[in-house]
Amino acid sequence: LAETGKPDILIELWYNSAQVFAELERADKAMDVNNIFTDGGEEGWWIPQYLADKHPQLKTLDGILANPELVGGKFHNCPVGWGCRIANDNQIKAHQFSKHKMEVFNHGSGETLATSIASAYADKKPWFGYYWAPTSILGKYPMYKVDVGPYVAKIHTCNQSKDCKSPGKSAYPAAKVITAVSVPFAKSNPDVTLMLSKMELKNKTLNELLAWQEAEKASAGQAAARYLAQNKSEWKQWLNLNAKDRLAKLL
Repeated sequence: LAETGKPDILIELWYNSAQVFAELERADKAMDVNNIFTDGGEEGWWIPQYLADKHPQLKTLDGILANPELVGGKFHNCPVGWGCRIANDNQIKAHQFSKHKMEVFNHGSGETLATSIASAYADKKPWFGYYWAPTSILGKYPMYKVDVGPYVAKIHTCNQSKDCKSPGKSAYPAAKVITAVSVPFAKSNPDVTLMLSKMELKNKTLNELLAWQEAEKASAGQAAARYLAQNKSEWKQWLNLNAKDRLAKLL
């Protein structure tokens, strides 16, 4: 979009991870039309639900750091180059993981991070680390989001910088994840842009849909059809009467 003006529509743009988008907005080349996820992008530190059920003290970070052996003594971190890696590294310093004998394993890719959760679940083993939603992983494997304390805007802003001089303790906020369109497209397609401005997806619904798509090896089109068939009360709010009738007939 920055170089060619294409594509005209971007869905699921994580705002804080796409600094160039702000430049496109200022240049009047692109515009933010809506937050695509009703709950925002969800980031956090998680443990498997079976671990939370067996050891309730692990529902808080203080409890985990007091009992590192119960989570395997390891934190599964983001790969280099991801925005969460910087924030996590600073949080790790603030919580003094080394003092609590918590090893940090830095994953080389999102695939190995996801596989580590699947492997833990297969054998009901301990697991503790970062993940985000909506994703197929959180739709397939019940996970408990660890309470790391409150979100503090000033601290989190510092934690997101490699140059943060005083890393602190803060939860992740709900991330801004948007639908964006090019300005020329918005001007020439006002009806579509209006629909996109109303289109919102629930995180839980999308987690489950993505998990189904992965399990069934379904195409994007098949996943979309499943969503439309099962969530009529949601998508009907996005459309005008004529579009509602036409889509209902197709389904």
